[in-house]
Amino acid sequence: MSTNNDIFNDIRPYLDSEVPDAIAQLIADKNFRMVVEPLVKPHTWEQFSALLMQCKSKDDFQNIAVYPIMRRLINKTTTEMNGSNWENIDKSKGRLFISNHRDIVLDAAFFNMLLFDNDSGTTEIAIGDNLLIYPWIEKLVRINKSFIVKRGVSVRQMLEVSGQLSNYINNTINVRNQSIWLAQREGRAKDSNDKTQISLLKMLTLSNRANPVDALKQLNITPLAISYEYDPCDFLKAKEFQLKRDNPDHKKSQADDIENMYTGMVEYKGRVHFKLGNPINSQLLDIPSEIGRGEMLQYIADIIDEEIYLNYTFYPINYLAYDIMTGSKSFTSEYNDEDKLKFESYLNSQIAKINIPNKDVDFLRTKIIEMYGNTVKNYINVK
Repeated sequence: MSTNNDIFNDIRPYLDSEVPDAIAQLIADKNFRMVVEPLVKPHTWEQFSALLMQCKSKDDFQNIAVYPIMRRLINKTTTEMNGSNWENIDKSKGRLFISNHRDIVLDAAFFNMLLFDNDSGTTEIAIGDNLLIYPWIEKLVRINKSFIVKRGVSVRQMLEVSGQLSNYINNTINVRNQSIWLAQREGRAKDSNDKTQISLLKMLTLSNRANPVDALKQLNITPLAISYEYDPCDFLKAKEFQLKRDNPDHKKSQADDIENMYTGMVEYKGRVHFKLGNPINSQLLDIPSEIGRGEMLQYIADIIDEEIYLNYTFYPINYLAYDIMTGSKSFTSEYNDEDKLKFESYLNSQIAKINIPNKDVDFLRTKIIEMYGNTVKNYINVK
C-alpha cells in the first residue's frame, strides 16, 4: 500500500495518507462486514460505511468509528470501567506502558478509551501476527494505531526481527513522542500469575546494546495494572489448561483465537479498573553497576512486576478465590455468604460451558479459582 520505503514499513501502523485507501478496502471486504455489522447497530451498514469514509487519519478513525462502538460495548458489558493514578504520567512525553494481559482485544482498547477521556493521546498497540488471521484484521488494526510483532519466525531471523522491533519502539517514543502499550509477556498469563518476560526486556535493549539500562530509561517505562472483576474467557483458559495437561502437544487453533477475541469482547466483565504504577526510571538508578546483564534484566523485571502487583484492584471474588485456593480464612472480612453463593454459581455456570473429552471438573474448577486468587497471592508476596 505504501510507496514510502522506510525500514518499519512491514510492521508500523498506516500513515494517515494511507488510511482512506485502507478504509475503502475494508468496506469492500465481505468478511469484515459480516463481523462488524452486528456491532455497529443502531447504525445500518450504509450509515457506518459513510462514517468510515469521512476518516482521513488514524485519529479520525478512532474518534468517529472506534470510540462510539467501544463506548456501547463498555455500557453493555461492564458495570463500571475507570482508571486511576493519572498524575503518574507526564502528557508531554512519549512512554512505554507495560501491563499484565487479560483480554486479547480489550486491554489496550479500554486503556485507550481511558486515555482519550483523560485528554491524553492514545497509544500505539503491539499485536502479535498470530492474531492477524484474515487480511481485514491486519488492515483494521493498522488503521487503529497498531504495530505488528512477528512471532512465527525462525531462530535465525529472530535477532533481526527483534532488533527491528526494538528500534521501532525506541524511535516511536523518542523521535515521534508517541506512547506505546505492550503486554509484559507474549500472550496472556492464563492463570493470572503475571510475570514480565526477560526476553521482552532483552528485546527492548537491542536499540542500545552497549548501554541496556540507558535503552530502558529512554522508554519512560510506566507499569500498568489491569483488573477485571470477571474474565469472560476464564472457562476457555481453563479448557486450554486441561487440553494441554492431557496432550502436551496441544496447540490453540485460529478458531480458538477468534472464539477468545469474540467472547472477551461481548460477554460480561463486571467492574474493570486500570491503575498506573510509578514510572520506573528513578528505580533504574539503584541498579548495582557490578551485576551481569541477565541478573540486571531480572532485577528490572521484578521492579515492573512489583508495580503491577501493588496496583491491582481486588473484588470480593479475588479474596474469596484466594481463601479457597490456600484453605485459609485470611480475607473473610472482604466477602459475605451471598458472595460465596454467587461465586459457586458462577463457577458452575462457567464450567458447564466447557465441552471436552474426559472433562475433569475438579481440575477445571481449581484452574478458574487460581485465575482469581493468584493476583492476591502476588500482592501479598511483595507487600
